[in-house]
Amino acid sequence: MNALVHSSIPSPSISSFDIGPLRVHIYALCILTGIVIATWLSSKRLSSRGGKPGMVLDIAMWTVPIGIVGGRLYHVVTHPTDYFFPGADLWKVLFVWEGGLAIFGSILFGSIGAYIGCRRAGIRFLSFADALAPGLLLAQAFGRFGNFFNHELYGAPTTLPWGLEIEPTNAAFPAGLPAGTLFQPLFLYEMIWNTLGVLLLLFVLERRFNLRWGKALGFYLLWYGTGRAFLESLRLDPTEFYFLGLKINTDIALLVAVAGIVLIISQARRHPGPETSIYLTPQASVVAGAPSAEA
Repeated sequence: MNALVHSSIPSPSISSFDIGPLRVHIYALCILTGIVIATWLSSKRLSSRGGKPGMVLDIAMWTVPIGIVGGRLYHVVTHPTDYFFPGADLWKVLFVWEGGLAIFGSILFGSIGAYIGCRRAGIRFLSFADALAPGLLLAQAFGRFGNFFNHELYGAPTTLPWGLEIEPTNAAFPAGLPAGTLFQPLFLYEMIWNTLGVLLLLFVLERRFNLRWGKALGFYLLWYGTGRAFLESLRLDPTEFYFLGLKINTDIALLVAVAGIVLIISQARRHPGPETSIYLTPQASVVAGAPSAEA
């Protein structure tokens, strides 16, 4: 009667479904849902700061495809033996819907795309990035839910009641462990961490502090980098690159967190006052119908 009832999180039995001749991958749906929500929230935030309606969508047309290419490229480069071996189907390098989008690659390449889009729109890149920060965390949370359907992103064995069930036939199932072993659900931990970051940013920090001029972006980098560095220490899936005794993703996550701190401090010193305009020039805001920087 007093025995602890053991429970667990079962992995989904499906990762896709068919609509006529079309196969829909749930991972891809989660990624797309995250992109849509991030675009909507960012557009709402940027419009409240003087941005023209539809501006975020124009920037997203540059950010999203370049970011997806960068995320896939980073993943393939850091996991070469998963794609390049005798008899390998090299076309699978392009199969993004099967999983394998590295957020650090997406951030780096997506930032390049966003910068191009911002320059074309005539607005400050850091103003756009501040508006994007909470939406980006939400998008990543939805992406991690997609990892759940792909039976990936789990950590060390655990006896916790929320341990994740992984079938022993999974190619990433650790050798030597018995069937029925439960694992840390890292996808769930990151979903929770990212969601907490959104709530903290929107309902606490931005109501108390001036998080403009890139400081909201700095918070995102600090929050995500710190959480990701910790979660990387719990991951079991092998990596082929180490630096200073740490997995390359851990190194980069720590570097991202430090970059966030540097950005917050440097921008607080350079711009202690409020952001008067998101536009690069006063003329650009007049053309767009937004308040002038001199208003």
